[in-house]
Amino acid sequence: MHATVTFRSRMPLSGIDGKGHETLFDTSPEFSGTGSAASPMDTVLEALGACSMMDILSILKKMKREPVLLETRLDAERADDHPKVFTSIHVIYCLESPGCRQEELDKAVRLSMEKYCSVAAMLKAGGCSISWSTQLV
Repeated sequence: MHATVTFRSRMPLSGIDGKGHETLFDTSPEFSGTGSAASPMDTVLEALGACSMMDILSILKKMKREPVLLETRLDAERADDHPKVFTSIHVIYCLESPGCRQEELDKAVRLSMEKYCSVAAMLKAGGCSISWSTQLV
């Protein structure tokens, strides 16, 4: 994998991955940003949601379920002192999928969070506790 992040005289920063996809990063005006894009820590939190969702969608498809909507709501706590790492994250997975049972959703989430999700594994290795709950819509 490869990425480049560039600063051109003012925020936001522009990140380009090896495939040419752009991600903008910013911070609040309090820290010389413009507030026009997500912060790097915001994107880490979003990456946890996206990474686990991709696993869950794949697992549900293998269970012959057709997700109509899958949403994650993530709430994180950070350390008070620098580096202000995530110390805990709670994720709520909300799924709309006709015929899907609660046990199937729970199994898909558990497999993602305990076995497949690389972002969750990295956060846990850094000492962050991750909890989750599910809702069928």
